[in-house]
Amino acid sequence: MKKYTSKELREAWLNFYKSKGHVDIGAVSLIGDGTTGVMFNVAGMQPLMPYLLGEKHPQGTRLCNVQGCVRTIDIDSVGDESHCTFFEMMGNWSLGDYFKKEKTAWTFELLTEVFGLDKNKICSTVFEGNESAPRDEETAELLKGLGIRPENIFYLNKDNNWWELAGTTGTPCGPDNEWFYPLWDEKCSESCDINCSCNRFVEIGNDVYMQYEKLEDGYKPLKNKNVDTGFGFERMLMFLNGYKDVYKTDLFEPSVKYIEEQTGITYGENVEETKSIRIICDHMRTALMLIGDKNGIVPSNVGAGYILRRLLRRAIRHAKKINLDTSKLCSVVEIFIDKVYDKAYPLLLQKKDYIMSEIQKEVDKFNKTIETGTKEFDKLIAGINKKIAFMSSNNPNYVPTDSDKMITGKSAFRLYDTFGFPIEMTIEMASELGIAVDEEGFKKAFEEHQELARTTSAGAFKSGLGGDGEMETKYHTATHLLNAALKLVVGEKSHQMGSNITSERLRFDFACDHKMTEDELKKTSELVNSWIQKGLDVKCEEMKKEDAVASGAEHQFIDRYPDIVTVYSIGDVSKEICTGPHVKNTSELGTFVIKKEEASSSGVRRIKAILQ
Repeated sequence: MKKYTSKELREAWLNFYKSKGHVDIGAVSLIGDGTTGVMFNVAGMQPLMPYLLGEKHPQGTRLCNVQGCVRTIDIDSVGDESHCTFFEMMGNWSLGDYFKKEKTAWTFELLTEVFGLDKNKICSTVFEGNESAPRDEETAELLKGLGIRPENIFYLNKDNNWWELAGTTGTPCGPDNEWFYPLWDEKCSESCDINCSCNRFVEIGNDVYMQYEKLEDGYKPLKNKNVDTGFGFERMLMFLNGYKDVYKTDLFEPSVKYIEEQTGITYGENVEETKSIRIICDHMRTALMLIGDKNGIVPSNVGAGYILRRLLRRAIRHAKKINLDTSKLCSVVEIFIDKVYDKAYPLLLQKKDYIMSEIQKEVDKFNKTIETGTKEFDKLIAGINKKIAFMSSNNPNYVPTDSDKMITGKSAFRLYDTFGFPIEMTIEMASELGIAVDEEGFKKAFEEHQELARTTSAGAFKSGLGGDGEMETKYHTATHLLNAALKLVVGEKSHQMGSNITSERLRFDFACDHKMTEDELKKTSELVNSWIQKGLDVKCEEMKKEDAVASGAEHQFIDRYPDIVTVYSIGDVSKEICTGPHVKNTSELGTFVIKKEEASSSGVRRIKAILQ
C-alpha cells in the first residue's frame, strides 16, 4: 500500500480520472444555493443534481473533482478520531455515458494499481434487491470477473446499498457498490467479515449507479443512467497512511503540533485534552472554509451564520479548557491557509487578512460573553450541588433524582437572554459535570419571551407587520420578492435578518458585507418590478416541516417551527416558510421603489422601500 501526502492524494485522484477522459470541474461553493433545501453542500454530488436529472453539463459527460462539504448533523461527535465538520469528497461522474462495466474496472484499477491494495483482501457490497428493484447481480459478476473473491462479495439491503435523497421525489437514485478493506489480517472469529463489530474493515468509498427516478409510490428507470462516485478524502488519506486517527494526517498535524507547543500538552496522552485539540482544529478549519468561500459568510444569529458562530464559540471554549490563549486561534487558521490549502484553495490566500479579521472579531466579542456567562453558570451548578449536599445531610437515604441534577429551563433561558450564553454551550458544559438541562423548559421560556415581545411592542404583528390591512399585506408580499432579488444581486449569502412593515412602507434587514452600489440597487428594483409586472400567482401550501425544507423553502431557526408549516410560493421566484398574509397575485402590488439603503449593524444592511 502506497503512502500519500494530502497534496499527492488530491493529485493522484484527479490525474487518474483525467486519464479516463474526465474533466476536473473544480469545487463549487460550500454554501447552499437554495435549490437543494440545505444550508451547506453536504455531498460531492449535490451541486450536480440538475445534470444527474438530465440537464446538459457545459463541460461534458465525464466529470471529476474534489469537493468540500460541511455537515453539522453529527457535530457532537467531533472530538473523536474520525469525525470532521468540514470534509472533502473525491468524486467522479458519468452523465449518461459509461456505466457499471467501466466503473467497476476503473475503481478496481485505482485501488490496486495506483493505491497498491491487495485484490485478495478487497471486499465489496452490492444491493440484495427488494420489491421495488432487482438484486444487483450484474455488479457482482463484474467484480468477480475483475478478480475479487466471491466470498468477499456481500449482498446487503436497502439501508446499506441503496442511495437516495430522503424526503424527496423526482430525484435520481439507485443501488450502490461499496468498497471495503481490512485494517489488519487476523480475524476476531471465524465469521469475521465486513459486518463484524470489531472494526477490522474500513469503508473506503462507493460507486452509486443512478438508474432510477424516485416517485411518490416507487421508482421508474431513468432515461440516462448515471454513475456517482464518492470517496472520503480525509478517510482515504488516513487509511493509506496506516492511521486510525484523521488528526494524525498532514491535514491536521501542523495545527496539532502548534497547539502542543503553545499549551505544553502532548496530543494523545489525555482523553479530554486530546478531544479539545481535535475540536479546535476541526472547527477552526471549518470556520476558515466558510468565511473564505467564494460566497463566504460571517458569524451572525441566523441561518448559516449562526452555525458558523456556534462552531467558533465552541472552539473558543475548548481553547480556554486547555489554556490555549484565544488570540492564537487565528494562528491555527493561518497554518491551514499557508501550509495545507495554499494550492488547493488559492482564494483562501487572497482573503487571508479578511478571514483572520472576522475570526478575531468573533473571538473578542465572545470572550466578553463567556467570562460573565461562565460565572453565572458556575453559580447555578454551585446551587444545585449545595441543594444536593443539604438534602443528603438531612436524609442518609436520600438519592438525588434527575430533576435534582438539572438546570431549569428558566435558568438556562436567563443565561441565554441576559448573559448571551448559547443554550448549546450550557447543555455541553452541564453534561460534562453530569448535570442535565431542561431543554423543553428552555424552549417554553423562549416562546413565552417571543410572545411577550410580540404583544407588548407597539404595532407588533406576525412577520414584522405593523398591522394586517391591505397595504401591510402588499408590503409583506413585496419583502419576499425583495429577499429573492437580493439573493440574485448580492449573492446567496444574503438572507433576511429582520423586517418591519407599516401601511406606508417596508423596512428590510439582510446579511451583506458591503454598502450596495447604485447599480446593485437598480438591478434589485428592476428584478422586483419585473416579477410584479409578470403577474405571478402566490400559492399557499401546508406541509410537514421536513418536507418544506426538502422542497427548498427558505427558513430561519427551523427548530422553532411547528411540525406542520405554511409555505408561500411566488411563481418560481420565491418559496418561504411564512405565517404572514399575502396578496393572490403580484400584479396587485404596484411599483416597487427603494428609498434608502443603509447599515443596520455589523454585516447587516437595511433597505427602506415603498409601493406606488
